[in-house]
Amino acid sequence: VVESAKIMDEKHDTEMLGYGLVFQSMNSTVNMNLCTIFGLRGVNFTISAACASGSHSIGIGYMLIKQGLQDTILCGGAQETNYYSMASFDALRAFSVRMDEPQKASRPFDKDRDGLIPSGGAAALVLEEYEHAKARGANILCEVVGYGFSSNGGGISQPSDKGCAIAMQRAMKDAAISPDEIDYINAHATSTPQGDMYEALALQQLFEGKHALISSTKSMTGHECWMAGASEIVYSIIMMQNSFVAPNINFENPDQYSEKLNIAATRADMQIDTVLSNSFGFGGTNSALIIKNLQ
Repeated sequence: VVESAKIMDEKHDTEMLGYGLVFQSMNSTVNMNLCTIFGLRGVNFTISAACASGSHSIGIGYMLIKQGLQDTILCGGAQETNYYSMASFDALRAFSVRMDEPQKASRPFDKDRDGLIPSGGAAALVLEEYEHAKARGANILCEVVGYGFSSNGGGISQPSDKGCAIAMQRAMKDAAISPDEIDYINAHATSTPQGDMYEALALQQLFEGKHALISSTKSMTGHECWMAGASEIVYSIIMMQNSFVAPNINFENPDQYSEKLNIAATRADMQIDTVLSNSFGFGGTNSALIIKNLQ
């Protein structure tokens, strides 16, 4: 969009934009391309929910299959990292300024955190009704068993421990499990002072004294923004398959909120049967997913 405006300012001729430029700037560009390339004829729309988009995509796909409306859905997310998209994000002063130690800049839940590290990428998952997958001999990696969501109903960029907790509680209710049955929590924690604090309060409310280990893979990947919820399900599946919890690196000094949580500062080798993954976004949108190991 920014490049289009620049061309128009210089050339004053819409033909200079190229006839395909509009297709490159739509929220649904990725869906459009995938459905065209693979000839997909089922549900086709884009979830736009800030940094919870990728997670909501999986949650909505799960609901559509659970309701018998689809057998198979390709879902996930994509985030391009470029100067224009990240400059507007940086205007919020949400980024870390630890320029002299970039490898230590992303430090979710740590007392000395000062902001997130932006990144991007793409992740896609094939969701399929269980019997349908078995019938075709699919390699089933895990089962999605719960999806919870909520809206904070407050300021555009104001986190809420209550909103976070409601999403997690709804996911556990949907999965018919208790906090005691969660083995690992892939936290949303992006390394911002406010966001991590409110998520820690919500996690403390539900999981203090429980055995679940907690880490934020964003400590190693940075914040993949709109698609993070999709990639973090992929990371969680990898951990589940290989029986380990990825560390929350740079967690060196707990604060008063994180000191009561079971945060994995180093890799932990353990059997993982049930995972809770959190994703929260601007506008107060919250998503929580629960997946289970079928092995």
